[in-house]
Amino acid sequence: MPQPPHSATAPTTLHPRNRHHGRYDFAQLVQASPELATFIVSTPTGDASLNFADPAAVKALNRALLKQFYGIRQWDIPAGYLCPPIPGRADYLHYLADLLADGNAGVVPTGKSIRVLDVGVGANCIYPIIGHHEYGWRFVGTDVDTTALRVGKQLVASNPTLTGAVELRYQPDGTAIFSGILKPRETFDATMCNPPFHGSAAEAEASTRRKERNLATSRGAQPTSNFGGQDRELWYPGGEATFLWHMAEESALFRESCYWFTTLVSKKETLPGLYKSLQKLGAVEVRTIPMAQGHKVSRIVAWTFLNTAQQRAWREK
Repeated sequence: MPQPPHSATAPTTLHPRNRHHGRYDFAQLVQASPELATFIVSTPTGDASLNFADPAAVKALNRALLKQFYGIRQWDIPAGYLCPPIPGRADYLHYLADLLADGNAGVVPTGKSIRVLDVGVGANCIYPIIGHHEYGWRFVGTDVDTTALRVGKQLVASNPTLTGAVELRYQPDGTAIFSGILKPRETFDATMCNPPFHGSAAEAEASTRRKERNLATSRGAQPTSNFGGQDRELWYPGGEATFLWHMAEESALFRESCYWFTTLVSKKETLPGLYKSLQKLGAVEVRTIPMAQGHKVSRIVAWTFLNTAQQRAWREK
């Protein structure tokens, strides 16, 4: 029988190794990426800030952060595609590193021998960029969107630091997760995913409009789409719970191909059903890892089908 889902104490801030604690240092960011200066505004107290309701400003901030902290010289995404908040994405990778360290005598495994599968890599390639820079891991990113993959491949080719570290694969089946992607006898130390959590295009649109109105009201601006997102980045038939049910079902088909399967879970209401599915599928261990960034609380759910002997053999290999 699997162990009850293990849950760590909820943090109150970003992971200790996260490079993005505290306020953004806009002076340093502008030095790294001068174009950001166009979007800097002053707060009523005279501090430098950014109009986060402006999608161009958010993209410029990401470009500056990637230049300053991760050595990425060329980064861009098409209009309307997801422009993710980098501090939160970095947190996922640092907690994933801790998870892998638990099976490695407490030492985070680094280098190209560690392979990670990023389900839904998107045009931005944020997880491979940060994961390779911080830990030297190799990534395979998958997506159902051909435009996202084309842009992602251009991004990888434009940055020599990513050469040989990132491979992008097309997922032709919009309902599949691992099937059609994993090759025979191919193995990964971990998978990761930021799943779409809305159940329909209409639901995603309503949520986006609500967030935009709230952000615009708080900053005295007109509503606009700042972080963006295409259909399959934001919604999946049945929502987050259905997507993760499919992920759990497919993970069982590849139970010996991966040490840890992991995913972000946005809604706590999704957890009981996911735990129940994993228990039925025979997961040996399930862990829940809380994350926090300001008032935003999320969590990673990780599971493995490998028993103690298989885990030991994996580490030795």
